[in-house]
Amino acid sequence: MPRVLVVGESWFTYTVHQKGFDAFHTAEYTEGGGVFLDALRSRGHEVTYVPAHEISRRVPDSAKGFGAYDVVVISDVGANSFQLPPETFSRSVPAPDRSELMRGFVESGGGVLMVGGYLSFSGIDARARWGQSPLAVALPVSMADRDDRVELPSGAVPKVVADHGIVRGLERSWPALLGLNEVWPRHGATLLAECAGHPLLVVGGHGAGRTAAFTSDVAPHWAPPPFLAWDGYAELWDRLVRWLAGADL
Repeated sequence: MPRVLVVGESWFTYTVHQKGFDAFHTAEYTEGGGVFLDALRSRGHEVTYVPAHEISRRVPDSAKGFGAYDVVVISDVGANSFQLPPETFSRSVPAPDRSELMRGFVESGGGVLMVGGYLSFSGIDARARWGQSPLAVALPVSMADRDDRVELPSGAVPKVVADHGIVRGLERSWPALLGLNEVWPRHGATLLAECAGHPLLVVGGHGAGRTAAFTSDVAPHWAPPPFLAWDGYAELWDRLVRWLAGADL
């Protein structure tokens, strides 16, 4: 089964509590991708998970290092975390650009999936910056140069719009989602599913490898509990990862 590196889906929250005259602070750390990771592992995939704050230490910094994986999944973490390791940002010491290494990984036959979120694609206030990274040319979608969020607070039902092994046999309509990132399929890419008239799942090729974009979330808040509990949830990700690893579905 494919060896999968999943990066992101973690965050720290720092909260100020104001109670009349007094105030105090609390901090919390959260990993949001548990259902997604469990879904992949339940299908036999060999999954390595790297939280966002450990990228500079645990994501490979060489082409050889990426060779240990068949598929890389980037979920809700921006390009800065891959391009600005501490030695470069704090001490002006040159270091490998991990986003460029991932592009090379695809060109050599690897697979990359980008999952949506507030720090995916262009992201909130355009802070994710993936469109300005070397990886951008390998992805099957073009990205905006602005805040690209499409908020769907009342919910919108995804629809399958193509016949492809990844989605064949799944329900034509999926449980509602609450938002996504706005992107545009590149020439030659294949749009598999839409949500509220926007691309939701797009796949394509680059060099000898394959890439995919899922523009909503794998976890709350854009992916509410009914989507995570959907019978097709694990099947969708299993098929997508196997396709990215080169399987003929």
